[in-house]
Amino acid sequence: MDLSWYAGKRVFITGHTGFKGVWLSFILQRAGALVTGYALSPTTPLFGIVRNDQIASEIGDIRDRDHLSEVFRDSHPDIVFHLAAQPLVLEGYRNPALTFDTNVMGTVNLLECVRLADWEISSVINVTTDKVYENNEWDWPYRETDPLNGHDPYSNSKSCSELVTSCYRSSLVDNSIPLSTARAGNVIGGGDFADNRIIPDCIRSVIDGSVISVRNPHSVRPYQHVLEPLSAYLKLAEVTAQNSSLASAYNVGPRDSDYLTTGELATLFCQLWGEGARWEHEEVDNPPESQLLRLDSSRIRKILGWEPRWGISQAVSATVDWAKAWRRGDNIHAVMDHQIEQYFSAAPEQA
Repeated sequence: MDLSWYAGKRVFITGHTGFKGVWLSFILQRAGALVTGYALSPTTPLFGIVRNDQIASEIGDIRDRDHLSEVFRDSHPDIVFHLAAQPLVLEGYRNPALTFDTNVMGTVNLLECVRLADWEISSVINVTTDKVYENNEWDWPYRETDPLNGHDPYSNSKSCSELVTSCYRSSLVDNSIPLSTARAGNVIGGGDFADNRIIPDCIRSVIDGSVISVRNPHSVRPYQHVLEPLSAYLKLAEVTAQNSSLASAYNVGPRDSDYLTTGELATLFCQLWGEGARWEHEEVDNPPESQLLRLDSSRIRKILGWEPRWGISQAVSATVDWAKAWRRGDNIHAVMDHQIEQYFSAAPEQA
């Protein structure tokens, strides 16, 4: 995958202070893009650890349409990646109004900026989630044509964001501006410090010297390294900029063999971390979450030629390497440079 296409392109990223946003900004700046980020102040250390003064960073709320519009117009982007969101299932239960306001109206606000732009925008990618589907706990994977109706507030708000994007694509935005959505699974990788996520919880526990607590060890998820979906977003933006008829919704998932239970993932983490790391099942009274979720990613493979590059063992290994380098105080820019180089030079896996 050749990222030189992005050299000199003006790229606008919402949510650039978040986990995926930091990695995406780093890749694009490395590729020679002119990046403007718009997001809330960071809630985890990653943005500060990977501080990059070569991108234009604007702190703002995606719900503030006037401020967003001003920054958007000033940045005059060619490419737009929409990552800003309230991204946590449990927080959605605690604060559903905020979740819907951010994830639905935030999407509307961004697409209004796109609709009203008086310059050519080559491509827009709205990043949603694999949880947009009406989950019937099926054994077979969900396809892009399956019904959208996430059960919990977070998942449902992302289903709504998908519908908003579809509406703008079909009736509100000029056909020359391709609007696409990408539905990725659970991501792992260096620098994810979020609460209530399995790998960050594992890392915090082993650094503290405590036993890892796993809430739902039997739930099955499409775990993949963060570079997997980011490479798909970058590929999707480039291809649809050149052929707007391909703008649509795409699943982004791992190989079939890389679907693990949360308990299996925790076991793999402990093996790769070493130092006596171990986990135990913690019985907690949390709101319900789906136990089985798989994606059919054949569409993006067939139409765009995208393939996953790292299996789950390599994904967890890279995450462990990043976390141990951070603990030692190593140069994190160099670590990320090395992992990006490794990933993009790797041969695609057969999904």
